Amino acid sequence: MKLHINGQQVDVPDTIRTVVELLAHFDLSDKMLVVEHNAAILHKEDHAGAELAEGHKIEIVHFVGGG
Repeated sequence: MKLHINGQQVDVPDTIRTVVELLAHFDLSDKMLVVEHNAAILHKEDHAGAELAEGHKIEIVHFVGGG
């Protein structure tokens, strides 16, 4: 399946159906990031229910701490 992730077209396995599975595929924890799915910012509790399909647009933004 082809997704647009952070502005680039990326092929991901067809077995990936949700944002949670996508993050796991890339070994990402949702602790310090925000996910935008087709121009809608997702709350962490919505990641499991956010289904992916061919051509969907995903933005993953990592937070960096400092002080």
